[in-house]
This record gives sequence, C-alpha cells and structure tokens, in this order.
Amino acid sequence: MKQGIHPDYRPVVFQDANTGTAFLTRSTARSERSVEWEDGHRYPLVVVDVTSTSHPFWTGADRIVDTMGRVEKFERRYGRRVRRASEEG
Repeated sequence: MKQGIHPDYRPVVFQDANTGTAFLTRSTARSERSVEWEDGHRYPLVVVDVTSTSHPFWTGADRIVDTMGRVEKFERRYGRRVRRASEEG
C-alpha cells in the first residue's frame, strides 16, 4: 500500500440508536464522541440508526404492508385494461 494516503484503520465502537446495543470493530469512520469499552480502553463512538439487532431482516420482525386495494387503486388511477382477442392466446 502507498504510505500516507489511506485513512487510519482503528478500533471503533458502533452503537445502535434504537436498541442501545454496541459492538467493537475496526473502521475508518471518524467521530468526536468516545466511550469506555468493556476492556477499560476508550474508543471512538459512532451511533448508527440500524444494526443487525434492530433490522427487521435479522430480527425476524415482520413489516406490515398494506396490500389490500392495490389493484383497485391502480385501476382508479390508470383505468381498467381491456384484453384484446390477440392477447388472450
């Protein structure tokens, strides 16, 4: 690697803003905040909106999606399509 052009890759604590869960990893992310970790050392703290502890895909939480009336809404907006005899095949 070329010297002097890469950002510092160092230990950083990421904290989930929703759950409060924190984990120590390595990153180039910068932060003015710091936190004392379980090992007694202080590390930069980066607060993020979503991590694996709060993301619906990883937690298994279902999202409620309104699917009722989608066809009716489409037909009201764009009109009902009529199939031609050549399309019925």
